[in-house]
Amino acid sequence: MTDIAVTVLPVPDSSGVGGDVWGVGPATRAVEATGARAVELGDETQMIVVGGRVDQAELRRAIDEHPAVSVVQLPSAGVDSYVETMRATRRDGLVFTSAKGAYSAPVAEHALALTLATLRSLPLRARADSWEQEQRGISLNGSRVLIIGAGGIGTELLRLLGVFDVEVTMVVRTPREVPGAVRTITAEGLAEVLPDMDVVVVAAALTDGTAKIVGRAELEAMKPTAVLVNIARGPLVDTDALVAALAAGSIGGAGLDVVDPEPLPDGHPLWDEPLALITPHQANTNAMTEPLFQARVEENIRALADGGQPVGVVDVDAGY
Repeated sequence: MTDIAVTVLPVPDSSGVGGDVWGVGPATRAVEATGARAVELGDETQMIVVGGRVDQAELRRAIDEHPAVSVVQLPSAGVDSYVETMRATRRDGLVFTSAKGAYSAPVAEHALALTLATLRSLPLRARADSWEQEQRGISLNGSRVLIIGAGGIGTELLRLLGVFDVEVTMVVRTPREVPGAVRTITAEGLAEVLPDMDVVVVAAALTDGTAKIVGRAELEAMKPTAVLVNIARGPLVDTDALVAALAAGSIGGAGLDVVDPEPLPDGHPLWDEPLALITPHQANTNAMTEPLFQARVEENIRALADGGQPVGVVDVDAGY
């Protein structure tokens, strides 16, 4: 039991609906499970839990006008849409926490599924309406995999790949070793390693420095048989360059759970690209993430109550 006062946003309207509020239920259950107090936003609020889409101006006011708030829990692993709010409201004693790491397992699982599907030419096979004689497909075993991003999703995918006979290179923000990877590089080394890779997985956070980290030059450097998988954020990949690379057959395929723009408009050339497999940003569905979000909120309520370090603290300057 704890006396921590927690406000969950957004507040549903009189009909019980408040827009995108998938996380309100799990957050409310977390408050109940920890014995914290669910309170309306006010002077006693110590923690704000964002359980769905909120107006950023309203969130800024909620933080600025309530100095007792010391933790703001955000609902997603990627926090690019909250960066301006976090930077505008920073103050001593206030931390922002995200769900980074909480959703790693389902997203990494989806990344593996897209990897296997694109290597095995399933996008093309799924569109077929006759029996093809040409043999297609590449085995993941014995391949070289590049994972751009060594956060929760990237490291979980590295673990899943452990059952395959693969060599994994990890791209990290600052030089460090990642257990299980044959080597780590920074983004400056991409041009050197891309020509050797069979699979390139984008699992990085979207920041000012990582937008279009896979662009025309990177796609041109890849093998014609190599596949690209993006399960992070659409703007990490230059969409126009990807469309051109797929149309030219200069890469072997693409598995995309995220795109830019998103949602991908009807009639966009990616929909008709036989080498592309697109899923509608559902690597982690609500049914998958709700219990994981609840567990994260519970953990951080207890950390606040015990004076400990919350999990998933955001580096506001870095943007993730």
